[in-house]
Amino acid sequence: MSQEKKANRLIHESSPYLLQHAYNPVDWHPWGEEALGRAKAADKPIIVSIGYAACHWCHVMEHQSFENEQIAEVMNTHFVCIKVDREERPDVDAIYMDALQAMGVQGGWPLNVFLNPDAKPFYGGTYFPPQQWLGLLQNVADAYKKSRQELDKSAEQFAQHLNTSELAKYGLGASNFHVREEDFRLMGYNLSTRFDKKLGGLGQAPKFAMPTNYLFLLRYHSHTQDQSALNQLHLTLREMAYGGIYDQMGGGFARYSVDAEWLVPHFEKMLYDNGQLVSLYAEAYQVTKEPLYKEVVMETITFVQRELMCPEGGFYSSLDADSEGEEGRFYTFTKQELQDVLGDEEPLFSKYYHVTASGNFEHGRNILHRRISDEKFAQENQLDLEVLQEMKAGWKEKLMNLREQRIRPALDDKVLCSWNALMLKGLADAYYVFGEKKLLALVLQNADFLLKNMLKDGKLYHNYKAGKATIDGFLEDYALLIQALIRVYEITFDEKWLQQAKSLIDYTLAHFYDEQEQLFFFTDNSSEKLIARKKEIMDNVAPSSNSVMATNLHFLGLYFDVEEYQRLSNNMLSKVKDLVIKEPSYMSNWASLYFYKLKPTAEVAIVGAKAAAKRAELSLFFLPNMLLLGTQDNSTLPLLEDKIPVNGNTTLYVCYNKTCQLPVHTVADALEQLKGSAQQQKFPDL
Repeated sequence: MSQEKKANRLIHESSPYLLQHAYNPVDWHPWGEEALGRAKAADKPIIVSIGYAACHWCHVMEHQSFENEQIAEVMNTHFVCIKVDREERPDVDAIYMDALQAMGVQGGWPLNVFLNPDAKPFYGGTYFPPQQWLGLLQNVADAYKKSRQELDKSAEQFAQHLNTSELAKYGLGASNFHVREEDFRLMGYNLSTRFDKKLGGLGQAPKFAMPTNYLFLLRYHSHTQDQSALNQLHLTLREMAYGGIYDQMGGGFARYSVDAEWLVPHFEKMLYDNGQLVSLYAEAYQVTKEPLYKEVVMETITFVQRELMCPEGGFYSSLDADSEGEEGRFYTFTKQELQDVLGDEEPLFSKYYHVTASGNFEHGRNILHRRISDEKFAQENQLDLEVLQEMKAGWKEKLMNLREQRIRPALDDKVLCSWNALMLKGLADAYYVFGEKKLLALVLQNADFLLKNMLKDGKLYHNYKAGKATIDGFLEDYALLIQALIRVYEITFDEKWLQQAKSLIDYTLAHFYDEQEQLFFFTDNSSEKLIARKKEIMDNVAPSSNSVMATNLHFLGLYFDVEEYQRLSNNMLSKVKDLVIKEPSYMSNWASLYFYKLKPTAEVAIVGAKAAAKRAELSLFFLPNMLLLGTQDNSTLPLLEDKIPVNGNTTLYVCYNKTCQLPVHTVADALEQLKGSAQQQKFPDL
């Protein structure tokens, strides 16, 4: 960084993305009262430019435009310029992304929006090449002087649009809560019309992992026994694990694949994808016992621990796609590099990972990918399976050593509560399924870190860096952490986790809940007021905060016997049910909640000295519509009242709707009760 460059106001921020712009000649402000007040005082329009650290085109626009003195001068003269990290401020991003789409522009990042001094948007776009950006700046500055009234009128209309409720936007006025088998099957069918039956996933390129769709498919299959749902899931998970979207050497998934084959990824790696994919592959292993899925889970956790874990026990946000100015350079290899490192074994390696001399990526480099199972490859190449697997371990070690010598992609080292909660749930799910002690240690370390550093006086914070928690928590922080804490309780039977989940639920009901629409706002009522207060209902790459809250209310309502929670959960689902049936690929976490309502959720209590061992035995089976409770003296949980070990032996109680079957001592007997009762139970009329 040359000394002549003068820092702008972003130098005092903690976000790596904002700090990347701290030496731009643009007089950037962070989002906040100072910048907005300045625009009002000077009566200047505002440029809000939104991106994130791992965003390729954000870097391109910075180098081309925001580092250009001539362009910066025009921006500084005519505008108040604000830079936003969308990961730090998803509330600001959601508002201006919605505005952009209302302008008829397809959304994406960098997101560049022009606002009047009241922070109301009147024009916007995504990436602009430098000359086009310069022309646009001059046009907007002229129009602002000459046609101010028209721009203000337009801004007013967009502000009105932003304040339209999500329910109204999707025509979801009336409540519709009849839980019906045929509606559930229609959700499965409507999702299946989008399957790519040849290559896995949904639709065409680009392809995102979209874990909530496949978590729903697992539940759909468990209820209907529809083999085609499981086939699609298996095809997708296998193709992703074999493809370039998965880091074949180091583990972990890239954000998406630019092609339909899962071959060429957009190489950035995000914590939120990897946390959810650990959960998905762990659950899929329970159903299929496919060894590949366990391998993916363990390698992905190893990657996260190695490259995204901070010393205190939190997880960093992401790794950039680029290094040395090239996308994917860190992860790809030329044939010559492989020959130098692997020697005689290179031809077999290249056959296994489809390496060619000309390469399948830029600059003669190869994205490593597989096509067939290890069993099949060993057979075709007359190798023992064990020998192949030993060789693979050796290859990985050598190539990881080679990668260690390369310049690493940039790390976004802020710690976000919501993304950590997805990873925490992934780790807890992996421990639940595989029972490895080191996973439990990671779970407890991360859970302790989050509650110690991101929870103050009952309130969550969204962001943590350099010893400081900042930015009031959003609904996603509460929803995803509550969900993770419920799972942490199920693997430890330590009630403090469940009590913490309940106190967070009660906080959200006091600060986020909208009585009128019976859904939750994205922002806390005690936080900064923006020009609109949004609600998030569509499940995307991560599940929507409202769908997660509705699910949390369902389960915590059962744990604590709070009928009001159950009622709220039903009401929330009833508001969106019509859209869930019609568009399950955008509402798949809601569809999973519908699954929990279709038949009563099993309440399984395990009491006695061997509770942990019985729980481990039970978790060999995929039992998605079940909550688990376990031994605790002086329990505060209604479901554990009067539950005692019978004849001094560890005892399992299987209950539905607060009515218990006869106590049993073996997991086999409990499974019989779970199977038998689930068939007979019908959900009571609501």
